[in-house]
Amino acid sequence: MLTDRFAEYLGVFADVARESSFSGAARRRGITPSSVARQIDALEAHLDTALFLRSTRVLTLTESGQALLVRARRVLDELDDAQQEIGSMKGEVQGLLRIACFPTFGRRYVIPVVAGLAAQHPALRVELDLTERLADPVAERLDAVIRIGSLADSTLIATRIARQTRLLCASPAYLARRRVDECTPAHLREHCLIDKLHGNDLLGWADLLGQPIGSNQAVFRCDDFEAMFLAVSAGMGIALLPDWVVGPAIKAGTLTHLAPESCALPKMCCDIHLLRALAQPAVKLRTFVDALKTYIGAPESWSVTADPPGHGAA
Repeated sequence: MLTDRFAEYLGVFADVARESSFSGAARRRGITPSSVARQIDALEAHLDTALFLRSTRVLTLTESGQALLVRARRVLDELDDAQQEIGSMKGEVQGLLRIACFPTFGRRYVIPVVAGLAAQHPALRVELDLTERLADPVAERLDAVIRIGSLADSTLIATRIARQTRLLCASPAYLARRRVDECTPAHLREHCLIDKLHGNDLLGWADLLGQPIGSNQAVFRCDDFEAMFLAVSAGMGIALLPDWVVGPAIKAGTLTHLAPESCALPKMCCDIHLLRALAQPAVKLRTFVDALKTYIGAPESWSVTADPPGHGAA
């Protein structure tokens, strides 16, 4: 009977709703799309109502599906919390840890941490959503998201994990080819600059230049921090990037820090937060946060300047 596997089918339903496709849910679960479709058909038959409106191009929730999704998320979260609570009584870190963050930050700092945790806790599983968008812990049933910069008012609970400073930098090869005598706005505009592809001045060039970079002024534009790091390392131009991206290379001498005094400006600094929905985080999330803070260090391992006044406050 479906009743015996109702929670499992609810989980499949929630994944289909999240991915807006059977194939996306199938990839998440490591099963075939046809298997997902059969489970959704069985759930709809059991509830005697349609949960999705199907077409060749779009899969959307019906009114009944939307109502069920709210309850399903609640039920699944309760089941997960119960599992975590039982595990914590035995001192175990287990279950599925779901995190979302910027791709480069995830590759450089989150993956080494979760790899270490997985080695220590074999019952722990991890889903890491590497995304530029602002993921929603509630709607997407994530344990936490890592966000950088100012936080909008919300019911999410923020834990500060580090500080970011934007650094102006270039490669020795670029500086040998194009001398940088000054870093005033007028001088910088004469150089090859690296910028983000989409969004309104997301790197904050206007803080140094007084206005955003025009599309015809940037020699290289891309949405990926790692790609921009590779571009500046290859000598394509001058970049304004977070210290967690370029700090290690500056400390190693493969990139040169330009206008260090600019880092002292308050507008060049912001905090990195981990946001969660639940007031009491599960053991797996607390363990992850502690390990991430340790891995990053205090001061941060990427830092190339002294801590600004007030740094270190929670």
